Amino acid sequence: MASSAGRSVRMEVRIELKPGVLDAEAESVEKSLTLLGLASVPRVRTARIFDLEFQGVSAREAQRLSREAVDRLLANPVIHRVTLRPAPT
Repeated sequence: MASSAGRSVRMEVRIELKPGVLDAEAESVEKSLTLLGLASVPRVRTARIFDLEFQGVSAREAQRLSREAVDRLLANPVIHRVTLRPAPT
């Protein structure tokens, strides 16, 4: 098994509002786009993306730690939908 010491692993955490939860920022952007003459954008959704970089852990451990960060700090499971994936390089 290869050592993970000194190696960094990046995870992307994407947090969106669940369907049915009011996304006031997106609604404001939709209205503004229409006022700017860009009415061909039928829907806007907002999301927060966190790029977490871990040092000296395996990819599996980085995913576990990312999930812990989501559960303890980054998202509210009642209103947020979360997607975890390795960060693009």
